[in-house]
Amino acid sequence: MIDAVRSGPLDGLRVVEMSAIGPVPFACRLMADLGAEVVRLERDDDRARVDGAGQHDLYAGRPAIALDLKSPADVAQARQLIASAEVVMEGFRPGVMERLGLGPDLLLADNPALVYVRMTGWGQDGPLAGRAGHDINYLALTGGLHSIGEPGRKPVVPINLVGDFGGGAMFAVMGALAGVLAARGGAPGQVVDAAMVDGATYLLSMTYAMLGAGRWVDDRSSNLFDGGAPFYDTYLCADGRWIAVGALEPQFWAAFVDRLGIPDLPSRNDPTQWPVLRARLTAAFASRPRDEWADHFAGTDACVSPVLSLTEASQHAAMTERRVFRTVDGHPRPAPAPRFAATPAVAAPYSLTEILDRWGVERHLAGELSACESTR
Repeated sequence: MIDAVRSGPLDGLRVVEMSAIGPVPFACRLMADLGAEVVRLERDDDRARVDGAGQHDLYAGRPAIALDLKSPADVAQARQLIASAEVVMEGFRPGVMERLGLGPDLLLADNPALVYVRMTGWGQDGPLAGRAGHDINYLALTGGLHSIGEPGRKPVVPINLVGDFGGGAMFAVMGALAGVLAARGGAPGQVVDAAMVDGATYLLSMTYAMLGAGRWVDDRSSNLFDGGAPFYDTYLCADGRWIAVGALEPQFWAAFVDRLGIPDLPSRNDPTQWPVLRARLTAAFASRPRDEWADHFAGTDACVSPVLSLTEASQHAAMTERRVFRTVDGHPRPAPAPRFAATPAVAAPYSLTEILDRWGVERHLAGELSACESTR
């Protein structure tokens, strides 16, 4: 019988998280949601920093321990915990962990199978390694930011999805799991250099392949997937809201044209006719409110969807029926993904005491360290 409460697919994976903001807690939250036993080590000033950032939900689902990493005794206790883990993940600038006495050489000597994940913006080496930056800066150097937006206008910032979370957290999780699989198979522990600029660039693999093949114009809104094609774009509706059209394949375009009901549209196969086609579609969608258009195309393969706000998305029937969101403290929160049939995401986190027992770490640490339980 599977224990539905404590049987996520990462059950038994032991992770120590060095407290940070943004992609590191997101990566560790995902691993905890999927069953990993995660303990977050907080520095004394981290709690106020987290409160100020408004990122409480990213820190839920695993217990936290407050440490003074300037104290040799607390550093020794951190090393004891990490010696019992399979993964440690940190997001400091290069050299900070070494100065704290928690660098990879020392920790791999304590625990030769350890996977030491270092998440930064620019990586552990290179001319920008020691520089500050944020998602927008990393994405700017990949070519991705240049490619998003309308022609002749400024690039559009895609929130912090691409650098922090897509190029950072997800690649860090992948690196952690790949390293653990290798170590469990007999390979030595190792350092994983998870740089957001690397991951965000890798996400552009198809775009760069198309550019190299002469099938991508290196300018905004000039291609199939960047809003350049009128059959893959957004349109303003009569109520000031927007509708998204993604009728790429011929069969979906045929379904779109049939349902739209506008005769004598220009051929979409002739890019010289795209401005005329876009003008016709713009005028059509401007004639009715967004939700009327959504209802009009419902049940078809025309690939037409309403552009929802965050609040609307959490209330949309397709999202609520699939339980894409859950309610936490009266507010919608995204549910863990992906979904596993036999080992579903955990329903409750392990407590600090449970983790110390399972890891074989001395129980007196639970009393000596200033522990604060973080719940969902």
